[in-house]
Amino acid sequence: MSDELFRVLIADDHLLFRDGLRSLLLADPRAELVGEAASGEEAVELAAALQPDVVLMDLQMPGLNGIEATRRIVAASPHIAVLVVTMFSDDQSVFAAMRAGAKGYMLKGASHGEMLRAIRAVAEGAAIFSPEIAARMAAFFAGMRPGPAAAGLFPELSERERGILELIAQGRRNPEIAAELVLSEKTVRNHVSNILSKLQVADRAQAIVRAREAGLV
Repeated sequence: MSDELFRVLIADDHLLFRDGLRSLLLADPRAELVGEAASGEEAVELAAALQPDVVLMDLQMPGLNGIEATRRIVAASPHIAVLVVTMFSDDQSVFAAMRAGAKGYMLKGASHGEMLRAIRAVAEGAAIFSPEIAARMAAFFAGMRPGPAAAGLFPELSERERGILELIAQGRRNPEIAAELVLSEKTVRNHVSNILSKLQVADRAQAIVRAREAGLV
């Protein structure tokens, strides 16, 4: 583990929780608390001005929410690692945070040790999730795998390509596929191009016909 110092900005509208995070950071000799924000707008402004290594981001704040604040911070300063620290564990919040560019997702019920390890991990460039969130993400992606019958279809395609072909056959457009699979639109476009080439079809419409005739949907 690196011994380099890392600079942290806290963004949370609850003073008591900020106090707890402040105490946690003060206990780590490698952590330097550079600022605190009580709203999404303030978080974006302070992140731009202070250029911390890590932003601890609550999701529900007055005005600009944590998702949009994360998106703006990462867009302006991609080197800043945002660690979401929230009470919300639903799939929609988790994947919205990941799409916005967050590097990790921790629940506020995490122990001090878990929280400190998560902060250190994202400061060093890793992605980190609360155990509960990690288990749910694993289950989510496991549920997206093609069943035995689907896996035998189109053997020339990778598992990811079969999954995308199935979504294409359901009428999903690239932005929708990217959002559901937590991929960039460019990555989805590359996959779609590979699928069309491997299936030797000219366009999405022909790919949909092939998929439906094979029973993929």
